[in-house]
Amino acid sequence: MNYILFDGPARNALLPFTFTRPVADIRVGILTIREKWEKYLGNTTTTITEEYLSEKYPMVEMKENILINASFLPNQELVDYIKSLKESEALFYKDDVIAFFAKEAQDDIDLGTFKQIEFEGTLLQIENTWDIFSKNQEAIQADFDFITAGRKSQPISRTNNLINAENIFLEEGASVEYSILNATDGPIYIGKNAQIWEGSLIRGAFALCHDATVKMGGKMYGATTIGPHSKVCGEVSNAVIFGYSSKGHEGYLGNAVLGEWCNIGADSNNSNLKNNYAKVRLWNYATESFEQTGLQFCGLMMGDHSKTAINTMFNTGTVIGVNCNIYVPGFPRNFVPSFSWGGASGFTEYLPKRAFEAAKVMMARRGVTFDAKEAKILEHVFELTKKWRNY
Repeated sequence: MNYILFDGPARNALLPFTFTRPVADIRVGILTIREKWEKYLGNTTTTITEEYLSEKYPMVEMKENILINASFLPNQELVDYIKSLKESEALFYKDDVIAFFAKEAQDDIDLGTFKQIEFEGTLLQIENTWDIFSKNQEAIQADFDFITAGRKSQPISRTNNLINAENIFLEEGASVEYSILNATDGPIYIGKNAQIWEGSLIRGAFALCHDATVKMGGKMYGATTIGPHSKVCGEVSNAVIFGYSSKGHEGYLGNAVLGEWCNIGADSNNSNLKNNYAKVRLWNYATESFEQTGLQFCGLMMGDHSKTAINTMFNTGTVIGVNCNIYVPGFPRNFVPSFSWGGASGFTEYLPKRAFEAAKVMMARRGVTFDAKEAKILEHVFELTKKWRNY
């Protein structure tokens, strides 16, 4: 069977992260949504997404296809339902379609003509940016249970102090020395060739993905995910970093999501709680307004390739777009459009030519090439987001 993950209606509510990737390539828990589906299905997947992303994330259609709404996270019960779908059958959860079976020739699909099957189990769905961190505890636990089942952790050095060691898993090549790991409130997963340096304090649920590093004295609270090839230090709480990003110094990051290729300057901090304890509003690209999250704790959302200078401060509920460069003094406004350069004193447009020069250098340091596909995507995002750069 051919499986295709499609963005679905959640795509616009997940901006700025979906400016540069399909919904399927959002990381929540240990794995990206695509990685979860592929492991459960035992099959590769392709993607239906925005046209400007399709060269990097192509769609492959075959004679028979099952299309899956990528905002849903898989579990075994759901996957069993999906694998059993037959032609012209669709699986729904409440009012949302989860998956449907389609033939190659079916261009205009009317799900009203399909046999509708209702899924009545429990599901995790990522519908808003803040779901990425607020549902991360459940997602880490689910991924941990799935990918460590029937496997044995690599030995953990005796220099460490472990609490609930049976809930800690190290992959091959992982290294942890002279640190405290407390897995009482959730599992701790240390990926292949990841490192936790001396003097770090780690509380679960926590995931350090492959080739990522917690530097000396890092304080990591659950439920936090540090994506591949990222480097972190300071204080991090209930945050998700997709990958290839750095928060390598002191400072607080909490109830936050960072995309890829971000850099947080030394002693930068975000607020995650308003002084009056009110529920937090967050910029919503879909409605082009600030919308209620229903959360009392909500910090920073930062799109790919964005960076801060040292000592940068962010207010509660701040959204930073793609390719922004933020510097001090003062607090920047709560919504900074993509390709902006500046801070509280004002912004100017960060032209792609200059932004790409920085991206090439940063990516090369991780052994990744900034190629024409990436440039085309970011140039399109630059044009898409012009309407918000009205400074």
